[in-house]
Amino acid sequence: MVVLSKIYTRTGDKGDTALGNGDRVAKHDLRVTAYGTSDELNAFVGVARQVAEGETDVALARIQNDLFDLGADLCRPDLAGDAAAEYPPLRMVAEQTDRLEAEIDVMNAALTPLRSFVLPGGTALSAHLHVCRTVARRAERLAVELAAAAEVNPHAVRYLNRLSDWFFVAARVANDNGAADVLWVPGANR
Repeated sequence: MVVLSKIYTRTGDKGDTALGNGDRVAKHDLRVTAYGTSDELNAFVGVARQVAEGETDVALARIQNDLFDLGADLCRPDLAGDAAAEYPPLRMVAEQTDRLEAEIDVMNAALTPLRSFVLPGGTALSAHLHVCRTVARRAERLAVELAAAAEVNPHAVRYLNRLSDWFFVAARVANDNGAADVLWVPGANR
């Protein structure tokens, strides 16, 4: 259980922070940047929830919880040491990505196939979901970069990849099942 009785600790005043295993690293460390970006994404999902309703809001709430799981996973290096850890580290699992895929399939079934790229916009919810999509892609790129330099749970990277797809399809659903999508017109302003 997490207990936060004091918010400031002063331990990071010199530009370093503690990872989930207690190791101290610079606040600009790639691992911190990766899980910090997933936290940024979570904040944008919170903004999107301000205009979401019904099942979309419920799904976004699940995603916010998953993003905290993702941050906990990314902030804990040393996958090999998980079995010996005093407390089992929280790791992303295949079922979280599988759920996203199932939700994408349900949402996508009502959509007309695209004949052009979609510009971010349309309804307020769609615009917010497109921001979430782009931040998810950045989080994914950072997680992939981290995985090239250090051990990263592959389920974390897979989740981020699928999550950006989820946001794209949900944005189309929020645009009257794609009927109100704003489509790119190549060379329209030449």
